[in-house]
Amino acid sequence: MEGRIPMRVTVLGLGEAGTIYAADLARRGIPVTAVDPYVPVLPDRVGGASSTGQAVSGADLVLSLVGAGEAGTVLREALPAMQPMAIYADMNTASPAEKQRLALRAEDCAIAFVDVAILAPVPRARLETPVVLSGTGTDRLLAIFTSWGIPATVADGGAGAAAGLKLLRSVFMKGLAASVFESVFAARAAGAEDWIIEQIASELGPSGHEQVARILQGTSLHALRREAEMRDARSFLEMLGTPHPMTDGAIEWLRSLSRQDPA
Repeated sequence: MEGRIPMRVTVLGLGEAGTIYAADLARRGIPVTAVDPYVPVLPDRVGGASSTGQAVSGADLVLSLVGAGEAGTVLREALPAMQPMAIYADMNTASPAEKQRLALRAEDCAIAFVDVAILAPVPRARLETPVVLSGTGTDRLLAIFTSWGIPATVADGGAGAAAGLKLLRSVFMKGLAASVFESVFAARAAGAEDWIIEQIASELGPSGHEQVARILQGTSLHALRREAEMRDARSFLEMLGTPHPMTDGAIEWLRSLSRQDPA
């Protein structure tokens, strides 16, 4: 597979991000197979499979987007069926320690593993969403992603390095979201919601209004997943030996949002 774009890509998991990657790559004429037991309808031009093993058999590149809770199980199912020169890209949000465990499991099967950290919501820029890579297959995957127009950079270190950078970013982004929520809801009670949104948006730059809207609309919807992400962030900060009061507060805030009745 060296020096060429993979002839076959497999996407494991057809949630929001997985569906976008599968659909957009297929539209570019890249043969894509996908599998997700919870999603019966595949994107246009995407082939299906009855199992993880069948989906990855013969694939040059496997993109795992199943969520951190299923990442280990899906990797175990995939590795025995993968060809020796294939790359396994774990694109799920997880702790550096978990990414290292997955990488060791792949190494035992002589499969190149890449820890891929997605740095922004995929629906916003789709394939142009920036990512950070680390792990044994990084150089090869960087060439592939670059050829597809995916803005990818490399984190120094092995698998887990990219995951660590994402968690550091999450400390800021989830703290920002908490501040926006608190300010806007207080301003709403004071009859000054539009004014505070304008103030916040002006500080965030040209895309400020769009960013505030995404925070207000998407945080409650994804609160449970983001709480788990921030728990991983706190564990990482504890490992680094740095204080984390803002992260503690964000976890409690996200927990409260996840328990609210959406009705």
